Amino acid sequence: MLYQMNPNTNAPAVSSKNRTLNWFYGNNRSVFVSNCTFRMGGAAVLLSNRPSDRCRSKYQLIHTVRTHKGVDERSNGCVFREEEEKEEVGVALSKDVMAVAGEAPLTNIRTHEPLVLPMSEELLFFATLVVRKIFKMKIKPYIPNFKLAFEHFCVQSCDLVQLWDRLKFNLVTVTLCSALVVFLGTLNFMTRPRNVYLVDFSCYKPKPDVMCPEELFMERSKQAGIFTEENLAFQKKILERSGLGQKTYLPESLLSVPAEPSMAKARKEAEMVMFGAIDELLAKTGVKAKDIGILVVNCSLFNPTPSLSSMIVNHYKLGENVMTYNLGGMGCSAGLISIDLAKQLLQVNPNSYALVVSTENITLNWYFGNNRSMLVSNCIFRMGGAAVLLSNRSSDQRCSKYQLIHTVRTHKGADETSYGCVFQEEDVDKKDVGVALSKDLMAVAGEALKTNITTLAPLVLPMSEQLQFFVTLVARKTLKMKIKPYMPDFKLAFEHFCIHAGGRAVLDEIEKNLELSQWHMEPSRMTLYRFGNTSSSSLWYELAYSEAKGRIKKGDKAWQIAFGSGFKCNSAVWRALRTINPAKEKNPWMDEIHEFPVEVPKF
Repeated sequence: MLYQMNPNTNAPAVSSKNRTLNWFYGNNRSVFVSNCTFRMGGAAVLLSNRPSDRCRSKYQLIHTVRTHKGVDERSNGCVFREEEEKEEVGVALSKDVMAVAGEAPLTNIRTHEPLVLPMSEELLFFATLVVRKIFKMKIKPYIPNFKLAFEHFCVQSCDLVQLWDRLKFNLVTVTLCSALVVFLGTLNFMTRPRNVYLVDFSCYKPKPDVMCPEELFMERSKQAGIFTEENLAFQKKILERSGLGQKTYLPESLLSVPAEPSMAKARKEAEMVMFGAIDELLAKTGVKAKDIGILVVNCSLFNPTPSLSSMIVNHYKLGENVMTYNLGGMGCSAGLISIDLAKQLLQVNPNSYALVVSTENITLNWYFGNNRSMLVSNCIFRMGGAAVLLSNRSSDQRCSKYQLIHTVRTHKGADETSYGCVFQEEDVDKKDVGVALSKDLMAVAGEALKTNITTLAPLVLPMSEQLQFFVTLVARKTLKMKIKPYMPDFKLAFEHFCIHAGGRAVLDEIEKNLELSQWHMEPSRMTLYRFGNTSSSSLWYELAYSEAKGRIKKGDKAWQIAFGSGFKCNSAVWRALRTINPAKEKNPWMDEIHEFPVEVPKF
């Protein structure tokens, strides 16, 4: 070890044993043994790390392995220098010395063996073990042949016969451990985290006949005959400030006069959105429905029986062994929860496809009351959905768009304020059910984002940013310097940002806190403008926007950030596996991407 720090150095090493003052003049037999076996002698060894000494040197040091069993009391006391009854000093050898001497080399060999034995020996032992244990064949355990690793053996002189017998007895255990190392290494190779690829995704684009401009929205609200004049004015104000444009979509059940919120209409909406997205996805990828082994569907507020996932299984005739999951009540962040769940399932199911479907149902969740905290949802939520195809097949890497790098999930539900800031309940007036958004929502979202970033940042930020943050923290906390907290520059980690289009105020706050440019915020703002808040699927409309603009280049990283009730903040990091050519893409933006970006009024 000293050689590693001292180049071009010679080091003499001298080993000796002095007998003159260590002869035992007593009658304790355990101490007297030393007199009989130890003799005078010594050796000097010259070591060098000079390259010029190679030609005249005899040997090269390959490995050194040191074992210390002193933590065990029996091992510590088996060779012990002490005074006996007549105060004669000697070295006592306990009756356990042979057992300890066998265990210590055993420990040493466990470390040394993988460094020196050929793989053929370890594999031969493993094969023998399988034959004995699994096939119950009565053959002797295979003991590795160390003569294949060494031509010469220099074992410390002592009672070699007993020591070798002890070692030979324990060699089976040594080899078992070595085989276990090989087995665990193979197991680790086979069970290491599998790469998860995003083959492709599709976003549903409704037909023009369910488009709902602001004027039509207000007209249908008045015709409902439920909302007060004050609350109609409130809704108009929200619409003007929300960041939504004139071409968002609502289900036909709510655009008809009178509105028809029913289970049948809700199912029709769900089928139209989900099947529309899935049909396009299967057409783009060429994957057959029967090849899908995992299905994850998330929809927060509509959970019929049979479930939405069962509707998909039934419609596409998926296999009987398909693993289906239906996530409900998890809010706008559930899309990334579904991605994370699919990722984990793909780790234990090799060569599989996972279909993730994210949507929200408007039909049965329109609020027909006058509680303003619940009316906001009517103004910003719109119809939409997305289908995503994931794969862990290595052969799919070539045809996939992205690779999933990280998923980070944050749940602040233990805090009462966070838990209640987005809450579905009945209002106090007419007992109409709606989703109330509290005044604490922005503060809660900020705290959730901060917690999520704390976990994500070390995974993605360059070391320079982390060091700068640490230095600033030390200056503020330790040196009491009055300087602003350092906000890491996430633009050094990501080229693209897909922030849940929950509303203009949310996007403004994140743009400010992360110091993002208008270019970085454009996909989120344009998605909110063109499609409204489509809940968990909004992230995919945003990524589709970046693709339609031709912004996605091979190696680029995209950060998806979603917020949802609970309160939750979730992140996903994707790396582009190829440059996306917009001319070959089919997504909801392609027919009109030339019209964007547009100027969105600020208030």
